[in-house]
Amino acid sequence: MNSSPSILGFDIGGTKVGILIGTPKGEICARRSFLTRPERGFQPVFDEMVDTAEALLDEARLQIAAVSVSIGGPLDILNGIIKSPPNLPGWRDIPLKQLLARHFQLPVYVEHDGNAGALAEFFFGAGRGFKNIIFVTMGTGFGAGLILDGRLYRGTSDVAGEAGHIRVAEDGPLCYGKAGSLEGFGSGTGIARLAHMMYPERWGAETTAVEIHDAWHTGSPEARAVFEHAALHLGRGLAILADLLNPQRIILGGLGVRAQAALIDPAKRVFAEEALGEAQRVCEIVPAELGESIGDMAALCAALDQGKLFESR
Repeated sequence: MNSSPSILGFDIGGTKVGILIGTPKGEICARRSFLTRPERGFQPVFDEMVDTAEALLDEARLQIAAVSVSIGGPLDILNGIIKSPPNLPGWRDIPLKQLLARHFQLPVYVEHDGNAGALAEFFFGAGRGFKNIIFVTMGTGFGAGLILDGRLYRGTSDVAGEAGHIRVAEDGPLCYGKAGSLEGFGSGTGIARLAHMMYPERWGAETTAVEIHDAWHTGSPEARAVFEHAALHLGRGLAILADLLNPQRIILGGLGVRAQAALIDPAKRVFAEEALGEAQRVCEIVPAELGESIGDMAALCAALDQGKLFESR
């Protein structure tokens, strides 16, 4: 497919690890994955990562220029040190960049998965052609990746974009360490907990956002009330981001793609009431364009951004 150097990418999550070979143009040449099973601890997962990658490299027979990693925080990003992400218990102060560089004898770049998702949409998706975008992850958790003036913004200690921690209500589901946080109204975990909080007789503690969304589709008044309540606070939260950062686009992943009518459309109406007129005039709220492929694209983006490989496309 490609004669120029490619990138070996790792998309490391608490559920699965994706290993792929891709090009600076975002073409995926080969891919494998396995279940993380993080209860095994770091070393067995790392061993399976490199063994799977070696098998993929033997099969693909492509020249590799760099290794690129997308993984959840907290991180020391540029040094590539993993600081005990909640979805990877026991991965405390892991020098992942150093370990991968030693094994593969290649440059290694590591990025927070929210930032990597923002870069993926910026390079290949709904953020193409824009200088100021916010990419919002709306999956198990809620976070944001910030592209400001055409560059990724990480903040002083690599925690810029932790929008899920913003309190938008006096009370609400307990997510991200506080009741009433934006994560409690804009993540899959938060929607499920909100439903249990509002209607405990109908939805138990083990319910999922998918179940609530399915009930919404059948016309359930309780499910509609859950989404209306969530949309109120989500819309206010998005207005805070727009007023503060004045982006051209807010790009929504996860629930922002799958729950447009139930959650995003009413949140947009709240956003229109809450955001500054000039901020909302220039800001579109749109679903992520890359869909289910965003994890693969994000896995390439640490190398594309930090290694400046995007410029060589």
